Amino acid sequence: IHLMEGPVIEQARLLGVRTGEMHLALGARSDLKDFQPEEYSLHYQRSIFASLKPLVRASFQNLTKSIKRLPEESRPEAKEVLSMMDEILNEMKKVYRKKIDIVKRRIHGDYHLGQVLFTGKDLVIMDFEGEPSRSYSERRIKRSPLRDVASMVRSFHYVVYGGLFLNNQVRKEDINRVLPYSEMWHNYMSGIFMQAYMETVDGHAFIPKDKEDLDVLMRTFLLEKAVYELNYELNSRPDWVIVPLKGIKAIMQGEVSAKV
Repeated sequence: IHLMEGPVIEQARLLGVRTGEMHLALGARSDLKDFQPEEYSLHYQRSIFASLKPLVRASFQNLTKSIKRLPEESRPEAKEVLSMMDEILNEMKKVYRKKIDIVKRRIHGDYHLGQVLFTGKDLVIMDFEGEPSRSYSERRIKRSPLRDVASMVRSFHYVVYGGLFLNNQVRKEDINRVLPYSEMWHNYMSGIFMQAYMETVDGHAFIPKDKEDLDVLMRTFLLEKAVYELNYELNSRPDWVIVPLKGIKAIMQGEVSAKV
């Protein structure tokens, strides 16, 4: 209950506002070529899906290969997610179902709670060098700012499940009892963040006017991020794999979306 009180809610709201202001600032100098917006096209939308297919297949091949060395409590979740690969690809394919009337622009590119500092009164966003695993040229490519938004929503998810499964602060026998409240916190805070963000950027060309288009993009980028996390955790921290597994299931079950 204390985690849903005023200060926490205000920080989630402020994060949404500052995220929106960041994206507006990154597009403020349209006179500079590197910061000029570029239109989405159906061809570009197809290229998004083309880049997602190998990511999904590589991550799921890795999961298949690694399943026996995962923590025992993660294996049922892993098997369930493995059975969803075709369903996930079909969901991602919606990104080029029809032309989405928005622009792409420079974004943060590696946006999560670890990139935000609280000064005591305000929030400061740092580290604009982009995703470290990408090449320098890739980091400069213009993309939808909604990728940053999806990345932050996934970061909220890590807060929830990291607290439950990864720091020994909750007894295993209590996890199922606490889980519904944790999911409620994630949905509530993500919703406050999203609402503040959408109010800040309302009317700008990088946000779809069509709510269905917004939901398609957010679900695509949320899935992309969660599948990327799955591969990362399998390679680096197998004990953490439960977090992206839970995330993929929640997104596919419609528990996480762009609705505010």
